[in-house]
Order: sequence, then C-alpha cells, then structure tokens
Amino acid sequence: MRFRPCIDLRNGRVVQIVGGTLGDGDAPHPITNFETDRAPAAYAEMYRRNQLCGGHVIALGPGNREAALSALSAYPGGMQMGGGITPTNAAEYLDAGASHVIVTSYVFQQGQVDLARLHELVAAVGQQRLVLDLSCRWRDDAYWIVTDRWQKFTDVAVNRETLEWLAQFCAEFLVHGVDVEGKRLGIVEPLVELLGKWSPLPVTYAGGARNLADLALVKTLGHGRVDLTIGSALDIFGGDVAYQDVVAWQRRQDGAADNLRA
Repeated sequence: MRFRPCIDLRNGRVVQIVGGTLGDGDAPHPITNFETDRAPAAYAEMYRRNQLCGGHVIALGPGNREAALSALSAYPGGMQMGGGITPTNAAEYLDAGASHVIVTSYVFQQGQVDLARLHELVAAVGQQRLVLDLSCRWRDDAYWIVTDRWQKFTDVAVNRETLEWLAQFCAEFLVHGVDVEGKRLGIVEPLVELLGKWSPLPVTYAGGARNLADLALVKTLGHGRVDLTIGSALDIFGGDVAYQDVVAWQRRQDGAADNLRA
C-alpha cells in the first residue's frame, strides 16, 4: 500500500476543489479549497525528490495543457495524466513523461461502456499504460460510475463483476469517492473495503482523507491492496496534515517491505 500524490489543475493553476461541485464551464463555479501561483512543475519536482511515484496530474476542464506537460516533464515516468484524454492526444502526454493515461468519460456513451472506444484506446496507448477512472457516487444501494466532471451517472456499478471485466483492458484503476472529494469528511470506508476485496488490479482511492491515520485505515480496510491519495488535507494544499509526515510514513512502509524481502 502506497501514498500517491496528486496535482489537480484548473485554468493552468494547481487547485484543490470539492469534486461534486465541478460543473461545465464556469457555471456553476466549483467550491475551491485551495489555489496557488506555485508552478505545477514545482510540485512534480518535489514528489520526484521524495520518491513518491504513481501519482496523478488531473486536468479539471480546458486550459491546462501547458501546465500538465510541464509537470509531467519535471517527473518523467513518475506520474499519470488524466482529464480529457482521447486516443488523439494521449501520445503527447505519454511522450512528455506520463507513465500512464487515465480515462473515464471517453469510454462511456449513453451510460454504458463503449467497447469500440475502449478498444481504440487500448490500441492507441497499450493496456499496460492505461488507467480506467471508475470514480463513483452512491445511489440506490450501489456505487455508480460518474462521468463528465462527475455530474452524470452511468448505468455501470463498481462491483466485483465490473472490476473483473474492465481489468482485461487496463493496468490500474483510479477511484474517487466523489461525494466526499475535497470535503475532508473521512474516506468512504465501504468503498475502500470493496476495492480491496474485489479489484484484481492495483487501485488508488481518493476522496475525503483528513488525517495521517487515514493511511493506516486504508491499508487495513483495503488489505494492503488499495493505495491512497490525500489532497485538500495536506499542508501543501492549505490543509493541516504535514506533507513531510506523509513522506516519512511512506518511507517506513518502504523500509518494512525491504525488510520482508531481505
């Protein structure tokens, strides 16, 4: 189990938002927890220095191409890229240094997985460089995948069958608990348990983390098989969880894993 860092971009700037408030264009305005003039590349360089790999750069809408490319170039092979990815533009981000591209909305049409588009993506980037974003919201006794800036419910639930089926097309999953994203209300514990039990691939959970103890909680609930992203709660994004404490936690995990292999 690992901590995975993030760089969320809106209008070319690093931000942290309440995920469920991100609509189309500027109406409505999303609730923003944090925004900075600090360059996206500076965050990527920091993650590289601290050897935090497997994180993600997410473009929240248009106007983020240059900022994303600069961050990816600052940490070649260290971060994934998501937000508006298609077979046409994926190669640009991979060539800039992205280890993987992350896709949701492109592969869904009318609430269902569009197999033709999914196969097109796999052909364009390769299964081993594709991450499927299964970010979801709770409704009618299930977690349903949402698309289009997390505003549209699909007819596809996050469950054992979906995870096993989609695993044949990608290398990893990314799952935001959208209802708590950016709110620092705590992780969605049943969702983390579900992912730890049923995902056949590496999976990163994001949403609601509020303290250092959530790392240990996710490790326990996810049986060590679910990684965690912490965003708004970190002090580097205006929160009160010390980034250096998270780095230290990860180093302890790495040290324990090295001891087991010895």
